[in-house]
Amino acid sequence: MQVVLKVGVCNEQLGNNLPSNQEVVQLYKSNGIQRMRMYAPNPQVLQALRGSDIELVLDVPKRDLQHLAIDAPAAAKWVQDNVLNYYLDVKFQIIAIGNEVNPNHGQPTAHLAPFVLLAMSKIYDAIASTGLKDEIKVSTATYSVFLSNSYPPSLGSFKGASSPFLYKNLFDAMLDATDSALEKAGRPKVKIVVSESRWPSAGGPAASVENAGTCYRNLINHVKGESPKTPGRAIETYLFAMFDENQKTGAQSEKHFGLFSPNKQPKYQLSFDQVSTIKNSMK
Repeated sequence: MQVVLKVGVCNEQLGNNLPSNQEVVQLYKSNGIQRMRMYAPNPQVLQALRGSDIELVLDVPKRDLQHLAIDAPAAAKWVQDNVLNYYLDVKFQIIAIGNEVNPNHGQPTAHLAPFVLLAMSKIYDAIASTGLKDEIKVSTATYSVFLSNSYPPSLGSFKGASSPFLYKNLFDAMLDATDSALEKAGRPKVKIVVSESRWPSAGGPAASVENAGTCYRNLINHVKGESPKTPGRAIETYLFAMFDENQKTGAQSEKHFGLFSPNKQPKYQLSFDQVSTIKNSMK
């Protein structure tokens, strides 16, 4: 059985020395990178993606959540402006709502938690009204800080308000809203995408080109294989990010996550267009 590698790269672009959008898209194509994640709509990037065949995960940024959650016409306009205007030439795969909203008390994004499901529902309805609900999925992006225990995976658990936020407010409610036939008893068979994985090449402890390259190569080798829950299917994964970003705020390491330098030179030798052959071990 052959499994196509599903590794993409996040395209954030918080820098003042980066290539043009056309050059960025060409760099994706020339390196066999067939998937992109964008953290907010950018008309210039969307225009550059026309006809490229690059599959796209597009985020609804946190600043828009409350407005879209309470205003269905605004959600419909968001879909029209940022999806439908490009749909015939751009391969939208997922619209991700509310990147890394943390519902736990005291967190700076906790106040946004009640709006995530509502915004997801409004965007889903807008997409469904166009007949594209089977082609463009609606989701959200969580992160590892939600976990109180992550190993072994069978004993994984969420901390504090994260569990009801994910299971009651998002998984169950969205499955009901979309009339999904997925199992509700036990764990629903929800498709999981690793929407961001990263290691810095400079700016902090253990941050080096050697360590980052090792991390990315090992990750690619891991996700291209067969997992127990997804036989015959690679794990869709996005590396962060395409370029070093000299305008990124926070720790110094935040400026050094690029797979490429702003001059388009690669930091690492990575292969994005692999096809794996997996032996069928089922009796």
